[in-house]
Amino acid sequence: MQQRAGLSDALELMKDLRKRCEWDAAQTHESLRPYLIEEAYEVDDAIRSGNDSALRSELGDLLLQVLFHSVVAEERQAFDFGDVVEGFLRKMKSRHPHLYEGGERQSWEGMKARQRESIVDGLPPDLPSLHRAFRLQDRAAGVGFDWPDAAGPAEKVEEELTEVRDEIARGAQPGEHGVPDLRLEEELGDLLFSVVNLCRKLGVHPSLALDKANVKFATRFQAVERLAGERGVDVRTAGLEALDKLWDEVKRG
Repeated sequence: MQQRAGLSDALELMKDLRKRCEWDAAQTHESLRPYLIEEAYEVDDAIRSGNDSALRSELGDLLLQVLFHSVVAEERQAFDFGDVVEGFLRKMKSRHPHLYEGGERQSWEGMKARQRESIVDGLPPDLPSLHRAFRLQDRAAGVGFDWPDAAGPAEKVEEELTEVRDEIARGAQPGEHGVPDLRLEEELGDLLFSVVNLCRKLGVHPSLALDKANVKFATRFQAVERLAGERGVDVRTAGLEALDKLWDEVKRG
């Protein structure tokens, strides 16, 4: 039986490409940044689609980025792939002391909190807003700033929604050229933040929940558009009442 290739084979291939391929040899950590982000999104898309073949391929592309950066760093004499692996092993064992160090089970965020001076330390500022809100709240919970159950966050959502309604009653409207009313924007931000916290407390990641809601809405509205087309209805001029009836019909169907 032929021996399967391993990480050492992949690493040697990456080193060879750096020597013999002009494009690969020219890349730097900075030039590779867009590809790393793109590959991560493509892995996420493969997971969303449930396509194992695509997931296997995209994980390979993501692995390429890890190997690429490791080899570039080795050439700079900063660190090498072995250092990356050692760091990974050390970190994972230290975060599971009940499994590897004869210690007690501890909260992941609680252990990490003891290594930080602030909850924002090491949190990339360019994370998508929903994910950043979730991580900030998760880190705050790691130092004890959290409700005991979901009732508190649910009440906070109601409170923030009331404040949004108060701003609407005050007459808050989009300004000229779509510039938002700043007070309304602030209250809506607070509402979104509180919904994220409710999601977190209920064990639901808001990004995943919103992603599924987006897919559901898009699928249903495309069905509305198809149904309207079959009946000679122009969705651009049909109006809310007609579209709402089509929407209800699609939901029932």
